[in-house]
Amino acid sequence: MTTSTADTKRRALGKGLDSLLPRIHPNPAPPVTVHVPISSEAEGGKPREISLEEIDRNPFQTRTHVDEGELAELAASITANGVVQPILVRPQANGRFQLIAGERRWRASQLAGKKTIPAILRQVSDEQALEITIVENLQRADLNPMEQAHAFERLSREFHMTQEQIATRTGKDRVSVSNYMRLLSLPDSVQKLVESSQLTFGHAKALMGLKFHPDLEKTAQRVANLSLSVRQAETLVQGMLNPDAKKKEPKPIPPVDPNVKEVEEQLQRALGLKVHVEDKNGHGRVIIEYADLADFDGLLEQLAGA
Repeated sequence: MTTSTADTKRRALGKGLDSLLPRIHPNPAPPVTVHVPISSEAEGGKPREISLEEIDRNPFQTRTHVDEGELAELAASITANGVVQPILVRPQANGRFQLIAGERRWRASQLAGKKTIPAILRQVSDEQALEITIVENLQRADLNPMEQAHAFERLSREFHMTQEQIATRTGKDRVSVSNYMRLLSLPDSVQKLVESSQLTFGHAKALMGLKFHPDLEKTAQRVANLSLSVRQAETLVQGMLNPDAKKKEPKPIPPVDPNVKEVEEQLQRALGLKVHVEDKNGHGRVIIEYADLADFDGLLEQLAGA
């Protein structure tokens, strides 16, 4: 990756969620009708306590797996210290709120028996809500490869974004977006192995070479069962794609005539350099190896002197 590309990626992720959450300012645009009063203070970014029962899950959530042990630890922390960082919600027309970011904090608060949770209210579109969800998870490295693939596919399908646009919005490079989306063409059984972390993104990329091979699923399970490295998986795939391409057997080293061996040793002692003598029925050649120009100059002096 070039420096400019890396800088662009850092800038994209470094913007944070606030850059995707426009604050609401008074303007002549028609207001959104909601049945719950929203103070300008809450809209301005100051958190307010909202009942957990009034918050609906984010329909754009890209995470499909949450570690229950980690959730329990977070719940214990919230019991002791409260919710340190407010969640983000948007008001709905029915008077309830829809979660945008902070699902783990929301679920852990429920687990901890809390009644309310600090939240910041923002008015955002469906597209912005989906983008925020993806960016939040990407920044925390919470998504497994298949979750990222489905998230990118959803941006493409529901909001008609190109891979270039998706890359720009999420801080990924276009090639990475393309590689993740290609995973969706793998059989469901292989995708489940990736989702469960039995196969890594690197393994999945290697297995993509067997996309049209009848033994793809068996091979994927074999890689997982044997805990093969990515390099070993790549070698396995290449062997299946090119079964006739066998490594050439090294030629056997012919036995060296004792007399020739003795001459080699004598020359090496005399010259101080490595010497090979190739003899075939009384004719051949002498190969003298030198490491640098100093060795070469010394060799010339000895030969000239002789």
